[in-house]
Amino acid sequence: MRNKVPILLFFVGVMFGQEDPNYAKVAKAFMQDYNAGDYHKIFDRFDDAMQKAMPKDQCQMFFEQQLKRPMGQLLSMNYNKRQNGAHVYSSKFEKAATQVLLSLDDANQINGLYIMPPASQNTAPQLERNTTKIILPFKEEWFVFWGGTTVKENYHVAEVTQKYAYDLLMVKYGKSYKGDPTKNESYFAFGKDIIAPCDATVVMAIDGVYDNIPGELNPNQVTGNTVVLETAANEYLLFAHLKEASVTVSKGQKVKQGQKIGECGNSGNSTEPHLHLSLQNHPKMEKSTGAKLYFSQILVNGKLETEHLPVKESFVKNSTTK
Repeated sequence: MRNKVPILLFFVGVMFGQEDPNYAKVAKAFMQDYNAGDYHKIFDRFDDAMQKAMPKDQCQMFFEQQLKRPMGQLLSMNYNKRQNGAHVYSSKFEKAATQVLLSLDDANQINGLYIMPPASQNTAPQLERNTTKIILPFKEEWFVFWGGTTVKENYHVAEVTQKYAYDLLMVKYGKSYKGDPTKNESYFAFGKDIIAPCDATVVMAIDGVYDNIPGELNPNQVTGNTVVLETAANEYLLFAHLKEASVTVSKGQKVKQGQKIGECGNSGNSTEPHLHLSLQNHPKMEKSTGAKLYFSQILVNGKLETEHLPVKESFVKNSTTK
């Protein structure tokens, strides 16, 4: 899942203190290369995992279309603090002010980069966690690719509008697909039913967004085919990247726990079929603050857990499904 100003992945470590001189050099070079449009130089400073997560052509598109176009030139980067191993820079762009989180490996290669969107104006009551009892929104055993309450476990934690969100997919024999990785049908999660995790009301239903070729992105329609459910406790559950033409519900409709609402897809700002799931305090993601999402009576790595918040690299399944 990516927001208006997306994330490049892989944060590490924890510490606090003054700015590291190596970070200062990389931050200065990053600002110079970004303003000059030399995005290939930024790409060359990525570590192997970053380059794999964001290939050179996607890196070019990200910086040019998704960052410079809406935000403009980067006027300053001032060191603020260390957070979860990353250096945080208070950064002023031509059109907005925000924070840039930068993480380096031992070779001073960039292994984490996050440009926070400008803060949303969110006056809705804040949520700490769900009070509604909910089940997982699928019937099979799935894999938690991103999940947890730290940036190392879950890069969404650094973004207020997606805080504590999950990215979920299916894995067999260590892979999320079998066969041709450029075809959505090769991915185990693609086309799997997504079900309502509780009784709720549909407050948003978006369909008709095409599914991406795996490895490509659609930043113009961030969440892709989307369903947002409102619980009786005024909590909002967002389901993003659903399969094109699979959404089976409409705005205003009442749904029951276990009812199909769509299918897992690869629409929007997504590189492979998966489900982005988040709990938020507003129906619109860009105006939301994310909250912790706990599940009732689920199997986690085969063990029964109650009121559980799954973390990265867990296998999860409902103990029972309606």
